[in-house]
Amino acid sequence: MPIYEYECKACGHRLEKLQKVGAAPLTDCPACETSQLARLISAAGFRLAGGGWYETDFKSGGKKNLAGDSSDKTASSATSTESKATA
Repeated sequence: MPIYEYECKACGHRLEKLQKVGAAPLTDCPACETSQLARLISAAGFRLAGGGWYETDFKSGGKKNLAGDSSDKTASSATSTESKATA
């Protein structure tokens, strides 16, 4: 669930609220109790780091499968050797 930031247009009070994506935006300010609360647009509070899908999905050419290059070639050559031996 994302954390949304809100600011009251009447008193300037700011707050953060953990809400579901489909939840209706808050409207009532907890500080001044007016219905002038507005959702703010802010940057995401997380960063994707380390190995994983995002590291390899958007690469091109021979760099596409960095994590499994050596093991994939070994596995595919072993499979082709086994199929030739059984034929």
